Amino acid sequence: MKRFLSAGVAGGSVIASYESDVVAWASEQPSLIRAGRFELLDREHVAEEIEAVARSEQRELASRMAVLLAHLLKWQYQMDRRRASWERTILAQRKEIAYGLHDTPSLGPKLQEARWLEMVWAKALAQAVGETGLDCFPDACPWAMQEVLNEGWLPDTAEHSRHR
Repeated sequence: MKRFLSAGVAGGSVIASYESDVVAWASEQPSLIRAGRFELLDREHVAEEIEAVARSEQRELASRMAVLLAHLLKWQYQMDRRRASWERTILAQRKEIAYGLHDTPSLGPKLQEARWLEMVWAKALAQAVGETGLDCFPDACPWAMQEVLNEGWLPDTAEHSRHR
């Protein structure tokens, strides 16, 4: 990302540069928009920052889904090690995902994108393997998203014991 190296002057006030003080810059840009001073906008960086917000929201959803899926794997594959903290984590991640999808409905289609789900599943597997030392997890998510996000659902442990 390029940053401006010098500040400009507009109507007697100094315009902060993206490079020298991003916080001041971020405070000034909305003021310029509201004042209709579009000629003074740092359009390229404003656009980059807006795109960064979208990427950040997508990363948060992916991170929360990976944590949720990893804990569902641990729940299913480590019956003897189940902890109330796992159930609290599962519930908390589901709630945060639901809040995020409510606040940003355009993220909903991500839950059905095969490529995105593969990436999230890979992260969940890495986390579950790292935390459990097990390497017996399925290559692809065995659960429907509707199940994964359902507050009352937990994986069927009987199915895991049948595949031992």
